[in-house]
Amino acid sequence: MQLLDSPGIGSLPKEYVVSFSSAIERFGAHASQEELLSQIPSLLTTNFEASRSELWLWDDSSGSAYLTHTSGVSASHRRDYVMPGLGVMGRVAQDLKADPNVTLGAGEAADLVACGPLTHVSVYPLISDSKLVALVANYTKGPAPVEVLPWWKMYADVAGVAVQRALAAEENQKQIQQLSLLFEATRLLNSTLDLAELLELILRIVRTELKADRGTVFLADTLHRQLWSIVAQGLDHQEIRVPFGQGVAGHVVESGAIVNVADAYTLEFFDSSFDQKFGYRTKSLLCLPIRHKSGEIVGVIQLLNQLPNGRFSKKDESFLLKLSGHMAMALENARLHREALEKQRTERDLAVARNIQRSLLPERPPVVPGYDIAVRSESCLECAGDYYDFLSLGPQTLLLVVADVEGKGVSSALVMSNLQATLRALVLHLHSLDVLMLSLNEMMPSDTKNHKFLSCFLGLVDTRRSTLQYINAGHCPPMVVNGATGEFALLDKGGRVLGMFPDSEYERGFVQLAPGDVLLCCTDGASEASDHEEEASQAKGVANTIAKHRQESAAQIVESVLAEIHEFSKGGAHADDKVLMVMKVTATPDGNRPAAGSTPNGAEQEQR
Repeated sequence: MQLLDSPGIGSLPKEYVVSFSSAIERFGAHASQEELLSQIPSLLTTNFEASRSELWLWDDSSGSAYLTHTSGVSASHRRDYVMPGLGVMGRVAQDLKADPNVTLGAGEAADLVACGPLTHVSVYPLISDSKLVALVANYTKGPAPVEVLPWWKMYADVAGVAVQRALAAEENQKQIQQLSLLFEATRLLNSTLDLAELLELILRIVRTELKADRGTVFLADTLHRQLWSIVAQGLDHQEIRVPFGQGVAGHVVESGAIVNVADAYTLEFFDSSFDQKFGYRTKSLLCLPIRHKSGEIVGVIQLLNQLPNGRFSKKDESFLLKLSGHMAMALENARLHREALEKQRTERDLAVARNIQRSLLPERPPVVPGYDIAVRSESCLECAGDYYDFLSLGPQTLLLVVADVEGKGVSSALVMSNLQATLRALVLHLHSLDVLMLSLNEMMPSDTKNHKFLSCFLGLVDTRRSTLQYINAGHCPPMVVNGATGEFALLDKGGRVLGMFPDSEYERGFVQLAPGDVLLCCTDGASEASDHEEEASQAKGVANTIAKHRQESAAQIVESVLAEIHEFSKGGAHADDKVLMVMKVTATPDGNRPAAGSTPNGAEQEQR
């Protein structure tokens, strides 16, 4: 055979040639990767004179070799990895040249194998396509025979090709598995809109595939510049909150960079307090941003302590990046779904609150002989801060109430409800407008913890004498329109708003009403509706509308005024709750219809 004619091997027994041929056949057989790799050191100790043989696979992502398979005499190592240039094996990995019969126990080989019966090591690079794929280290009890060294060299050449083929086959199979996993992950991530369940799925998928000991998915809250976790597998589901810029996850969400290290404590921005808090020791760490298709970072995924190799590879990064796009879409869908559910729940709660609030207001105006009363209330939100009421203080006395709480929404509605309860309790004992308004002003500040204030108009109608006493506490002035002439007077006597100035004093106004006169009370949502240029409508315009429709019923006047307001404010940005209350005098106390030329007395008049 040609091999027997090669220098240095012609004196070896022919059974070594047979063993070498058998090894080549085994390497060419369709064995699993694990089976093939385990055979490489095993055949060297069984058939090729090595007392101990080791296979160290090269990892491109870490730039180092890791001990994976051994055969023969037992021995221990001071470290299970080899860096280029470090010791005899590191030099072989760096120079890609074999180094036979190196003495153990001193110099470059001092940290490879503990002292014992083994005295020498011969290291060979396994190369395929000019690329290092592994290292083989053969140990002997004494110097290895010179005759066997060429066989070890040829064995390494053949094994290098076999290892590369096995690794390539595994890589292809792994890519197929990852594509299948990505497809399955996409299906799973689209199977639920529950955010907590979704994050559990994400972590289960990546931890299983990348063999991470622990993992956390953080959601980015850009409004508060904070990351927060719903699930953190391996941490007993303890919630974690991290400000942007703090720790590894905070650094990643701010920078958008990928962090992949073998030792997290080498990072200057690593926050070791989390290890202390959870009783853990972080070693390897992989953290990358989860980006929406728009490029916005919507979350961060962080994996700790890769179990088999001690660090995460570039391939792990690549897989996680591919999956992160699917995670971002699923998270966005879950977020939108959750917001929709929260909005529906809020709308249901507001609808219930609005129904309760509406039930506190009068269902309809009271029927008062000689007077026609109508009211309309519109809210721009589910709950309004405007209030109106009709309180009978006797057979011929009616208290009209119109109030407007500062702001809109639920908080203003609660203050409005409190005002109603307070007012109805006070009128049982107080019939004087002055004392009533003073009492309201004293009681409201203590009841409104959120420092809201309100304007209020109280009008006491004596139906027997057709008189109106009133106090205006900072409210938009009601008006009395003369039924005969259309002239109007503003009811602006009173004082400051309630709830701001405890020592306020209030002046009482007086109006003599005549048949045909129209009293309009409203909130600022009606009196200050804005046009396109945001100019407040003038009281004169409202008075003109009332004067034009003063012959109609109170309900028709309300509708006419509202129609004018809506037309005037069309396209304007101003939106507020509205209350319009109209009281029209339909007859004199003795039951007569309006007399021509009668005018409202006791109030300042203003010409149209």
